[in-house]
Amino acid sequence: MKARCNHCKHNLAYKKGGATTHLKRHLKLCTPRKATLVGKDKGPKQSLLSFDVTEGDEMLSIFKYDKGKVREELVKMFVVHEYPFRMVEHEFFTKFCRSLNPKYEPIKRQTLKLDCMKMYISEKESLKLALAGINKISLTSDLWTSNQSIGYMCLTGHFMDSEWKLQKRILNFCPLEPPHTGLAIADSISECLIDWGIEDKISTITLDNASSNDLAVRVLKENFEAKEKLHFGGKIFHVRCCAHILNLMVQDGLTEIRDVIENIRESVKYLKLSPSRLYKFNEIVKSLKLSTSKRLILDVPTRWNSTYAMLECALENKSVFSRYKERDYNYKWLPSDEDWKRAAEVSKFLEVINDVTKVFSGRKYPTSNLFLRQIWKVRKMLNDMSTDNRDFVKRMTLKMKEKFDKYWGECNLVMAIGAVLDPRYKMKLILYSFPKIYPADDFQRHIDDVRESLEFLYKEYLSVDSQINSSMSSATYDSNPSQAKKQKTDDFDDWVITNSDIIPGNKSEIDMYLDEGVYKPGNEEYEDFDALNWWKANSLKFRHLSKMARDILSIPITTVASEFAFSAGGRVLDQYRSSLKPETVQALICMGDWLRQDFGVELASNVENECMQEG
Repeated sequence: MKARCNHCKHNLAYKKGGATTHLKRHLKLCTPRKATLVGKDKGPKQSLLSFDVTEGDEMLSIFKYDKGKVREELVKMFVVHEYPFRMVEHEFFTKFCRSLNPKYEPIKRQTLKLDCMKMYISEKESLKLALAGINKISLTSDLWTSNQSIGYMCLTGHFMDSEWKLQKRILNFCPLEPPHTGLAIADSISECLIDWGIEDKISTITLDNASSNDLAVRVLKENFEAKEKLHFGGKIFHVRCCAHILNLMVQDGLTEIRDVIENIRESVKYLKLSPSRLYKFNEIVKSLKLSTSKRLILDVPTRWNSTYAMLECALENKSVFSRYKERDYNYKWLPSDEDWKRAAEVSKFLEVINDVTKVFSGRKYPTSNLFLRQIWKVRKMLNDMSTDNRDFVKRMTLKMKEKFDKYWGECNLVMAIGAVLDPRYKMKLILYSFPKIYPADDFQRHIDDVRESLEFLYKEYLSVDSQINSSMSSATYDSNPSQAKKQKTDDFDDWVITNSDIIPGNKSEIDMYLDEGVYKPGNEEYEDFDALNWWKANSLKFRHLSKMARDILSIPITTVASEFAFSAGGRVLDQYRSSLKPETVQALICMGDWLRQDFGVELASNVENECMQEG
C-alpha cells in the first residue's frame, strides 16, 4: 500500500496500522508544503524582493505580505466607494486580488462587516480626540425615510481646523422613531452631542423650515441656556436653510404659471413617449445642423430646476417643433409664438435662480459671506418683475414676494454679519442692499441691528480672552494721569499730530477694520477670493476680530452637507444599504464620510438627477 503526499504528490510506503514517523518526517521536509504555510503564521516566512520606484529611480527593497494591512485597505475601499459587502465573495474579485498577490486570502461578507465595525469604533475615537480641541462647532441636520420605512436623522458637524480650513464630518446617521416631533428631534440631537462630548461647543444649528424643527431648536436653545453654554447670546443659534427657502419660493411662483408652459411640457412628453417620434425629431435637428447638443428633457413638476432644464433645451430646439408638426399630424401641442416668448421670460428668471442655487448648494460648501449678495440679486429681480404689466409675470412675482417676505422679512444675521466680515464688502453691501431688500420705513432698523449684533459678538470674544483683559488694564494705567507721568512732546510730535490721522488708543479692532475701506482684489482674483485666507493673513493685525471671523464664516447657511448623505442626486441611498441594520448603516455612512474627507475623495452620486436624464 502506498501513501501520497497532498502537497508534492510523492508516493511513500504505508501499511495500515503501521508506523507513521516517516510520513511526519516527510511533511517537515516537503518544500511545497512549506510554501503553502508562508503567511499563515504556521511556518517559516520568506520575504520577497520588489522594486520601489521613487522619482524615476528603481530601488530594490524587501516586501513582506501583511494580511492585516490588506484587510484594512479592503475595508477602506468598500466603505469609501460604497461597494456592497457581497462583492468580496465574487469569484472574479478573488481572482483579481490573487492576480495582484497570490497570497491573498478570500474573506466572507460577514467578516468584512465585522472589520468595518471595528474600524468605525477606532475612527470615531480618533475624531473625538480631534473635536476635543475645537472651540465652536456648527451643526446641520436633516431627516430621511428609507425604503424600509425606517426614519433616519443625519447630524453633521462643521468647524475650522488649526490651518483655517473648513471641515465637516457626519457625526451621526441614526434611526429616529416616529412620530418625528420637535421633542423627538431635540432629544436625539442631544444624545448625539453627549455621546461625542461636544454638548458645550455648539454655536449654531441649521435646519429646514419644518414646524417640528422650530420646536426642536427652541428646546435645544433652552437646554443650552440653562447650562449657560448658549454661544453668541443665542442671537444666531437658529439658521434657516436658505436653499430650502429659495426652493419653496420658486415652487410657489411656478404653480401660478403652469398654463404658460403647458404646450411645451405636453410637446416634450408626446415626443419622449415614443422612440420613433424622438428619432424623427432628432433627425430634423441633424438636418438643420443646430449647434445645440442638448436633448429634450421632461421636467418633474415638483422640481423647478428640472422645469428650467426643460425650457432651456426646448428653446434651443425651438425651430424643430414646427418642422416636426409638418411630419406628424397627430401632434397637437405646437407652442405658439406667444408661448415661446413667455417661456423665454420664465427661463430667463429661472436662470438667475439657478445660478444663486449653485452658490447655495455647493458641495464644497461656501462661507457665509457669499449669501447676502445672492439674496439681494433675487430681491432686485423680483422688484424689477413687479413692474411688468403682463398678467402671468404679475401672478408669479406676487406669489414669490410673499414667500420671500415670510422668511427674509427679518434680517438673517448670520448672512449679514458674514457679509460685513468680507473685506470686499464690510458695511458697504449692507448700506447698499438693505434699502432695496426692505421697505423704506424699515431698512434702517435692520442696518442698526446688524451693527449692534456685530458689536455684541465682538465683545463676547473680548470677554473670553484674558490677554485682552490684561492689556485693557495696562492701557487704563498708562492713560491715567495720576498713575503715569505725562509724556513730554517736542516739535516733531506736534507736527505729526497736525499732519496725520491719529488712531485713538482705545479704538476697537472692529472700528479699525470698518474704517479702513474695502479690499479690492484683481479682476481675476475677485470671484475666487477666499475671505478666510484674508483673515488668516491678517490675524496678527486683528487678533480678536479674526477669531470671530473664522467662527462666523464657517457657519453653514444650508443643510446640503447633511442632505448629501442620502444622495446628491436625490434623497435615496443605495438599495443594499437600506437592507442593512441601522447601526451598520450609520457606521458605513459616517466612516465613509470621514475617510473621504481624510483622503480627499469625492463620491459621485449613485442616483442620476431625473431632470438631467437624456432621452
